[in-house]
Amino acid sequence: MRKPVLIVLAVILLAAGAGGGWHWWNVSRFLQSTDDAYVQSDVSLISPKIEGYIKEVRVRDNEAVAAGQVLFVVDDRDFAAKLAQAEAAIATQEASVATYATRLKLQQAMIDQAAANLRSAEVDLNRAQLDYKRYTSLVTSDYASRQRYESAEADSRKADAALGKARAALVAEQSQLAVLESQRREEEAKLAQARATRQLAKNDLDNTVIRAPVAGIAGNRAGQIGQYVKPGTQLLSLVPLPRVFVTANFKETQLTHMRPGQPAEISVDAYPDQPLQGQVESFAPGSGAQFSLLPPDNATGNFTKVVQRVPVRIAVPANGPLVRLLRPGLSVTVTVDTRREGTAEAADGIVGAAHAEPASPGGRASP
Repeated sequence: MRKPVLIVLAVILLAAGAGGGWHWWNVSRFLQSTDDAYVQSDVSLISPKIEGYIKEVRVRDNEAVAAGQVLFVVDDRDFAAKLAQAEAAIATQEASVATYATRLKLQQAMIDQAAANLRSAEVDLNRAQLDYKRYTSLVTSDYASRQRYESAEADSRKADAALGKARAALVAEQSQLAVLESQRREEEAKLAQARATRQLAKNDLDNTVIRAPVAGIAGNRAGQIGQYVKPGTQLLSLVPLPRVFVTANFKETQLTHMRPGQPAEISVDAYPDQPLQGQVESFAPGSGAQFSLLPPDNATGNFTKVVQRVPVRIAVPANGPLVRLLRPGLSVTVTVDTRREGTAEAADGIVGAAHAEPASPGGRASP
């Protein structure tokens, strides 16, 4: 009886071994798995752009908020006063610009008047010169008195001087017009500066109301009523759920045949009976050690080779059964099937793989 039993057991063990070997050769050896993986999301840190005291808090921890919803309100009295001050400065500058516009019109009238005086002086000079020539001829023939000749000569010189004065007055008025034009441009520049100051004051006033940049769940709320805050002070963390992804840190030796687009099975530790089907999305441009606070310096005498890990981003389906239950920080186990071809673009973080290579039936990349 023992011999048949032993034969049956041997056959069963041989079949099990053959089945296991076949499964390993065709399936298991192409599955790359890691439990160094976590759910992550693009968390937005909410902070003010201005400084002041928080007047209102309109959000609670773990509350769902919509994009544009008011989260905090900072006391705006000082900013409203600065805006009013900027408005007053603009009114002053606008009045100054209008004054210069009136002065320019008046100056143009003065130029026209000086030009008319110049033409009048030219006519007077022409008449005086004609009289002077006439009396010069008459005095030589004794038809005119010496006194009359001298009076005509004096009138000619006087008219010539008056013409020079009129020309100088016209040049002066024209130069004054250029000065007024320059001053008006200066006042217009000050008006533009005042308007920019008003816009900055208006921006600061608007920034006293802190709104949600995206929709999500509020968490880690630190802002409280009466708290004095400055630009950069962290008030709240906004998690844009359910938009999450998985970051899996694979060993460098597991990346040989891994490409973007390959399917990945995600097992969440919190929900082990409900695996998710994801997809390899992208590779980090360097290993985790390269982006650490103190990157390792391998040019040392006591070098010890350590297998590096590269973060791989795994896309989570938007319509998955657990998508609304996942939270950043949850631990998961990721298994990537490298038998499948990825997308045309290879991983950015893998050196020398500019494009994905088609996999052969044996699972290795084609040459």
